[in-house]
Amino acid sequence: MVSMPHWPHPNTNIIQRGTCRVQAFLDLLGSPEENLPPVIHISGTNGKGSVLAYLKAILEDAGYTTHRYISPHLIRFNERIELLGDEISDDALFLLAEQCRVIAEQNPNLQYSFFEGITAMAFLAFSQVKADALLLETGMGGELDATNVIENPAISIITTVSHDHTEFLGTTLAEIAHEKAGIIKPNCPCVISWQPEEVLDVLRDCCLSVGAQCFAYGKDWNLEVHNEGNSNTLYVYVHKERFGPYKVGLRGIHQFLNAATAIVSAYILRSNLYQQITHENIKNGVLKAKWPARMELLTSGVLNAMMPNEWELILDGAHNIGGAEMVAASIRGMDKKPLYLIYGRTIQKDPTKLGAFLEYFRDIAKMICCVTVKYEPRGEKGAVIHEVIEKLGFRSIVCESLKDAILACVADSDISARILICGSLYLAGDVSEANAEAR
Repeated sequence: MVSMPHWPHPNTNIIQRGTCRVQAFLDLLGSPEENLPPVIHISGTNGKGSVLAYLKAILEDAGYTTHRYISPHLIRFNERIELLGDEISDDALFLLAEQCRVIAEQNPNLQYSFFEGITAMAFLAFSQVKADALLLETGMGGELDATNVIENPAISIITTVSHDHTEFLGTTLAEIAHEKAGIIKPNCPCVISWQPEEVLDVLRDCCLSVGAQCFAYGKDWNLEVHNEGNSNTLYVYVHKERFGPYKVGLRGIHQFLNAATAIVSAYILRSNLYQQITHENIKNGVLKAKWPARMELLTSGVLNAMMPNEWELILDGAHNIGGAEMVAASIRGMDKKPLYLIYGRTIQKDPTKLGAFLEYFRDIAKMICCVTVKYEPRGEKGAVIHEVIEKLGFRSIVCESLKDAILACVADSDISARILICGSLYLAGDVSEANAEAR
């Protein structure tokens, strides 16, 4: 990969409410945010990427071209910026970074965080290539998020809100909801996925206060999952009108909610902007959507080859309490193989967060293998994780690598079992690297 030029004056520790700094950067770049395709703006805590993946697949099945902005990346930085369905090339990325570097050098008083800088760069890229839609995922919040310079999105979508980034967004769900609600805009439809009651109240009140049309789960739409023909089928209800049946391509019980959120959004977009979307496009998109490291069953590669034939290896980027709850519930819905966890995470000051995460696995995890995530810039040492886990009463060991962890799990069980790799999205990079190595 071509190295990007170094930008002067970035401060990755600066988090500032609002969009003043990124707006200043964009103004100096010629206001590219004013020349973007219609924006589908997605906020929330869990499920943002999956909802984006479903909508992308639906739009493309209907013949529309899409750009995409996500964070973080799993393996390559290029994943964050996708133009017309393809990751940005190294050469194009270098040229964009160089444009931004020159602007930063010419304006020494310009302040920006890492995320603000790359968001400005992404908007510059999106403004230079025409497309029918821009699927835009927030980074951390809503109101204070760099992506929130978008004033008139085609639709705002807020996925399930739970405790995450509490040092920036607030310690209560209501406080976090206020931040996430920042993407709700006047005269813009807003689709709200399932929420705890205190979150739903905040989001609905915000829609009312700014004049946004609200489509809230449990109020304006709902879903049902039926077991039909030995598989689960999704039906979605919008103001009592039933849509479906849908087969959901991504694994995990939480994907029915994510798919339903995307389906409701697609029908709204169809009614006011993307009229080529058909019922068949929505069915195809929900079935065909791809989103790596979300209950992803790994069926090839070095790591998979190290296990006996009947074993399963699953990769999921769950790293917060809401993610842990959904993944654990999905595991419980599978056949009753013994479960082993391979766990790595970002450095955290509050050890109770680890306990809250792992509590969902207390009755199903036979052993936890603690690893240091190599692709995580701020990866917690496996030995530190192990020390905390031991105090929580879990059986755990420290492993130097994913390969060592796989071998330890296999040696521990004399029957077929299931291994779940989780705790950080960056583990996808470690998995990719390990799978490419010689045994």
